[in-house]
Amino acid sequence: MSIASAHEIGARYQRIREEVGHAVTVVVATKYVSTEEMAALAEAGIEVVGENRAQDLERKHALYGDAFRWHFIGHLQSNKVRVVNGICELVHSVSSDSAARRLTVPALLEVNLSAEASKSGISPDEIPGYVESCPLIRGLMTMPPLADDPEASRPYFRRLRELAAEHRLPELSMGTSQDYRVAVEEGATFVRVGEILFRGS
Repeated sequence: MSIASAHEIGARYQRIREEVGHAVTVVVATKYVSTEEMAALAEAGIEVVGENRAQDLERKHALYGDAFRWHFIGHLQSNKVRVVNGICELVHSVSSDSAARRLTVPALLEVNLSAEASKSGISPDEIPGYVESCPLIRGLMTMPPLADDPEASRPYFRRLRELAAEHRLPELSMGTSQDYRVAVEEGATFVRVGEILFRGS
């Protein structure tokens, strides 16, 4: 994928930031952004980036460490926690006890609300155990099933917000390029966008 120009990305980013409001952090997903293309994001004024793979995180951070605030949004293996601890201010995707116990930075629990076997995440009834044993847990994250209609995501976002309130967790990472508006309506404090910035809406 070839991304748009820095000017186009910057204009789209500012539009989204204005749309979601100051209470929501826009995390720009960089899974499909090459190391060279990260320069365009820096020029566009992107503040927070989210990476999916620890090795890509290391490589991009080595070149652009001070340009962004770094989040980890992919599946976190326990043997990669050391890398994440040294770079990221937040992990969105904790779904194993072994990874959670190794973290030294704040994290969100990934909850698999759709019970899809293809998705990572813990079940809702596992949340209390993690919250009790991991003081760095700040909130919850989920990925609803893929759907053409953003409204199809609403029940999952609403349920995540209810679970977060039940466990007194303040942060909610939910919503991507296709359904971030619905996520914000349901209380998201982080949205993860990529394609809408790089290719437009």
